[in-house]
Amino acid sequence: MTNPTAAMLVIGDEILSGRTRDSNMHYLAGELTKAGIDLREVRVVSDDAEAIETAVRALADAYDTVFTSGGIGPTHDDITADCIARAFGRAIGVRDDARAILEAHYQRSAQELNEARLRMARIPEGATLIENPVSAAPGFTLENVHVMAGVPAVFQAMVASVLPTLTGGAPLMSQTLRIMRGEGEIAGPLRTLAEDFPDLSIGSYPFQSDGVFGAQIVIRGSDGARVDAAMHRLCEAFGQ
Repeated sequence: MTNPTAAMLVIGDEILSGRTRDSNMHYLAGELTKAGIDLREVRVVSDDAEAIETAVRALADAYDTVFTSGGIGPTHDDITADCIARAFGRAIGVRDDARAILEAHYQRSAQELNEARLRMARIPEGATLIENPVSAAPGFTLENVHVMAGVPAVFQAMVASVLPTLTGGAPLMSQTLRIMRGEGEIAGPLRTLAEDFPDLSIGSYPFQSDGVFGAQIVIRGSDGARVDAAMHRLCEAFGQ
């Protein structure tokens, strides 16, 4: 049985401008790998409504689960919730349960739940809330799309809330072999190995160290015995 599939949509001009380095994709990929969910695609789009809506619809149709990050805060350029609502043809407005969460949070910190902060309680019709134990403002799930904050600590907390609700598959295992030869020398044996183990992912990642070319060969799969067998064959082929 194949593992469930997932995609990620990273939203924000600050990512595309290089002002902010995205770490959420790296974190999500690791967590999904452990859960046996295959992350197949990651897209990055600007704070543009049409781009967000188009990407969400395409990814939701193509994969079992979609995760978004960014654009659900209190400022004018936080438009993700509205875009998700339009993408699925849903109404959106301040929801009582989300408002109550924010009211309790700001009362504890002796701050005002002003109009800007109340924007974070706007939830599309039919969505379920995603808990945010870090800063209270919830994310939400609509159909197969999980909408989360872009702040890494909050994103990670929301992922921890969502993952137990998803059906996973077999966790991927991997082994790595460092070979001090250029890819041109090892391409033939690697092709043969890939043909003999079509159920595994075999990747070659070249590097240069002190003027010498080499490659890290990574073998991934859900069957540990098959990964072991492929790695044994690889070591034999290169005398390691």
